[in-house]
Amino acid sequence: MTITRRGMALGLVSLTALSACGRSPRGAAMAGPGDAPPPRPAPASAPNAGFDDWVVSFKNRAASQGFTQAQLDSAFRGVGYLPSVVANDNKQTEFTRTLEDYIAIAASDERVTNGRAKFRQFSSVLSGVESRYGVDAKVVAAVWGMESSYGARRGETPIVSAMATLAYDGRRRDFFEQQLIAVLKILAAGDTTPDRMIGSWAGAMGHTQFMPTSYLSYAVDYTGDGRRDIWGDDPSDALASTANYLKKFGWTKGQPWGVEVRLPQGFDRSKIGFSISRSPADWAAMGIRDMDGGTVGNYGSSKVIQPAGGGGPAFMVFNNFEVIKRYNNATSYAIGVGHLGDRIAGGGPIRGSFGPDPQGLTLDDRKDIQRRLTARGFDTDGTDGVIGAKSEAAIRAFEAANGMPSTGIATKELLTRLGGRPG
Repeated sequence: MTITRRGMALGLVSLTALSACGRSPRGAAMAGPGDAPPPRPAPASAPNAGFDDWVVSFKNRAASQGFTQAQLDSAFRGVGYLPSVVANDNKQTEFTRTLEDYIAIAASDERVTNGRAKFRQFSSVLSGVESRYGVDAKVVAAVWGMESSYGARRGETPIVSAMATLAYDGRRRDFFEQQLIAVLKILAAGDTTPDRMIGSWAGAMGHTQFMPTSYLSYAVDYTGDGRRDIWGDDPSDALASTANYLKKFGWTKGQPWGVEVRLPQGFDRSKIGFSISRSPADWAAMGIRDMDGGTVGNYGSSKVIQPAGGGGPAFMVFNNFEVIKRYNNATSYAIGVGHLGDRIAGGGPIRGSFGPDPQGLTLDDRKDIQRRLTARGFDTDGTDGVIGAKSEAAIRAFEAANGMPSTGIATKELLTRLGGRPG
């Protein structure tokens, strides 16, 4: 298993459902496009004698590594066994989300609008971070948007309890005990307090969702107050820490993550892919152009990929694309961050067509279905064109109210019944 900053390898477009929203172990940023979710209570602890005995044993081991009794008592005051954390760890089912759906969520209208507002609000911080670390401010902002919806979804789980629970009763006990030791080091350094150390159920923390061990390696004190505070409302340290992370993994200043390109008619797709790297000039000689018909600038060796398959959008990606993947080892994530950053900076949507889905509907058709259902009182939780659990429930409710078979599937027939016409 490849361990990145996120502590978990995620595959191309086929993502792992590691949280209640089926997003990742970090938080709920991909649960939907909105940036103001309703507050959720912290998970409840439950009595567990075995866990209590394990905590005593762990504290003895930690003391042998140099932690004082006062530090351990402070860190573990009020710590409890969290059954919901174990349940989340045990239900990591696989599901597939198309790249089109992933991008529709990652760079939704709401997330782009909110991202541009946050970029303006924190322009001085972001420009300062870019100047100091050489990482594009728009990319740092995009990571912030992807990881926590610009700070709105930082998690609600007490990290000490979560890491202790998973070190005692999880599937990767050694890994989470390592994270718990890192938590103790963070607390001992005075960067935060146990009550403020809140994050996702699997340990990711703050505005840009660092695992504890990665925090120790890459977090920085940008504000100069003596603390590397990624948990508070001020995102400055978190944004700078993200830039520092990307810089350490080889970010190239002035190089784009990638450029959407157009393949010539009849192009041999066997000449592209993740294993084939050429200069932009070589690609130009093959007839590959940007979406406006020009040649792509010489930003170094690049790859041309078409991750959604033949007929879907194609991208020329550079080294910075691979650096973004060090944050989350998924092609869909890297495209999502890069594209969201471009949108925040004023760019437009992806121009290549993904084509219709298996039901013959386009993304715009699915958005139309959601809009029409919402207008009739059937809540789809947004109109991003992604048919998730809420949209399926809304479709079933509409079908039941109109004497239709219960399917929960967005179809041309459904769109017609709602008064629309497939595109």
